[in-house]
Amino acid sequence: MLLHELGAVALLELLEAKKVSAVEVLAAIIERYDRVNPKVNAFATTLFDQARGAAERADQARRDGQAGPLCGLPLSIKDSQWLAGVPCMNGSKTMASFIPSGTCAAIERLQEAGAVIIGKTACPEFSYVGVTSSHVHGDTRNPWNLRRTSGGSSGGAAAAVGAGIGPLSLGGDGGGSIRIPAAFCGIVGFKPSFGVVPREPCFPTWKSLSVYGPMARNVDDARLMFDTIAGFHGFDRNSHHHHAPCDKLALLEELHGVKLMASPDLGHAPVDPDVALCFDGALKRLESAGATIELGHPGLKSSVQTWAFTAMADAWASDRHLFEHRWDELTPVTRAALEFGRGVDLPTYMHAQYARETIHKAYAAFFERSGARFLLTPTLGCPAFPLGRTWPARIGGKKIEPPWLDWAGFLYDANLAGFPTVALPMGFSKKGLPLSLQVIGRRGEDLDLLHVAGMVEAALDWVPRIPQHLDLPEVQPPGQLERPIAV
Repeated sequence: MLLHELGAVALLELLEAKKVSAVEVLAAIIERYDRVNPKVNAFATTLFDQARGAAERADQARRDGQAGPLCGLPLSIKDSQWLAGVPCMNGSKTMASFIPSGTCAAIERLQEAGAVIIGKTACPEFSYVGVTSSHVHGDTRNPWNLRRTSGGSSGGAAAAVGAGIGPLSLGGDGGGSIRIPAAFCGIVGFKPSFGVVPREPCFPTWKSLSVYGPMARNVDDARLMFDTIAGFHGFDRNSHHHHAPCDKLALLEELHGVKLMASPDLGHAPVDPDVALCFDGALKRLESAGATIELGHPGLKSSVQTWAFTAMADAWASDRHLFEHRWDELTPVTRAALEFGRGVDLPTYMHAQYARETIHKAYAAFFERSGARFLLTPTLGCPAFPLGRTWPARIGGKKIEPPWLDWAGFLYDANLAGFPTVALPMGFSKKGLPLSLQVIGRRGEDLDLLHVAGMVEAALDWVPRIPQHLDLPEVQPPGQLERPIAV
């Protein structure tokens, strides 16, 4: 395999054996960027000069016997995340001059582990929506079909990993923003429990919803990044330690004896026939691998209203000082979201916070009642939809309409209640687009969830792959793409 096709664990094995240098790995990733990023437009900012220096230092550290756990591994971070001295536009013209003086704790941990940061990936304006398109960077395209969305808001991260521009990227998820693009781009996306990965310093938006987490081409690689970034940090009041793994579960290498609950729709989410068929096939394969599958769900209605009242009221309260003097420069989608947030009154907002408690208790009771610790659902009810849309027109025959635009109904509960979930590929639609399965776990039990997700991945016999059509010279994206900033 070529270097850009290898995952993080495989690359580290080569680096540790000194069969390849960090400088050589970086050169291969930059070459891959030059070849395919003009097609997918995954990056907001490139940091190749700094990355070359970091790669040289990583090689020296390895020669000196001082290599960190990610020494020499190239990866990317999201444009909304703070890296000292590097532009942080967060997809908005209104932030064109913002350069943070501090680096968020999770990224500091990546750097301390020896990772080589190659750039910042594109996101929509303020990371508010589930597609990655902005006035700053244009459209980020799906590696599997350049006329489809990559999802969002960590769409640049998913497109980069999916296209082979680095094995890992750090995403952010306040309402599905890791899992949506992971599902659309055919990769693994892990949203940790709330507070397990420290975010400070960061933008003030969605303090009670957002988490940072790994985006990778397989679960082992996601675990590698998570192990590096997770854990309490004194400057983040929301941060905490996660639970130790369950000894009995950690010893299992296969799903024999593992009970998994499953729901094809959570009782309320619309689902396309392709997704329903693929999900049913995935459950059958897991049963063949020895898992016990029972159907059931917590019995809740869609939490989209609770999420919208919380997220957009928070956005209006925390972000308006960033743009009030430049309102006309915002995208129409951003203005509409903020206008919605401005209209949320205090009783409505507080009712939404009480509803979050109901969601948490419903899942806790569901897991206790079922005797299981994990719930499987589709990640999304549809594959990636065409560029130019902010949401799909229909899912499973249901029209997706304002004001709630309830097209990601499998995802909001995890943000509102704070529990961990993994999105991982389960197959393809009839049109060759990736489809994704979500594994939900109990809050704080992130390591157990990743272990089970890895066994699910193995049972589904998913082999990480990069779309080969990206290497064909005749494949060109329709329309013009913006060029990322080089720093």
